Amino acid sequence: MTGTTLVLVRHAKSDWGDPGLDDHDRPLNERGRRDAPRMARRLADAGVRPEGILSSTAVRARSTAEVFGAELGVAVTLDPELYGAPAGTLLATAAATGARSIMVVAHDPGMSVLAAQLSGGDIAHMPTCAVATFRWHAEDWDVVTALDPDDWTLDTPR
Repeated sequence: MTGTTLVLVRHAKSDWGDPGLDDHDRPLNERGRRDAPRMARRLADAGVRPEGILSSTAVRARSTAEVFGAELGVAVTLDPELYGAPAGTLLATAAATGARSIMVVAHDPGMSVLAAQLSGGDIAHMPTCAVATFRWHAEDWDVVTALDPDDWTLDTPR
């Protein structure tokens, strides 16, 4: 299908083992390090290849994005505005790229709120390392951001 594709990836499971560590600096835990490559392979197997990956600068998001980037052969661009960003910022940042296919790796609650909005409420929550893919026939982001997607999928590690 030609048109526009938006892939939302909530960062993989993070490590809460060091209570003194700043939230921004939390790494992935064992499950996150296991889930990220598996989910990236499943996305690749589904034939989804975004033109680029936008990621929050937080360690857990950046680490997740780098795994997806390596599997898909796609460059990762870090954007500090995506750390803790609300749904509107996530969508606007993706749209600002002008890319026909873009991935955003970020955090809740913004990711779940955006996925719920784009799915008409059918995606109530994006668990860690969930991948939601939204497709529109339209190729203009101004049109895309005003329309419901033509189809979407949700894949979770569990």
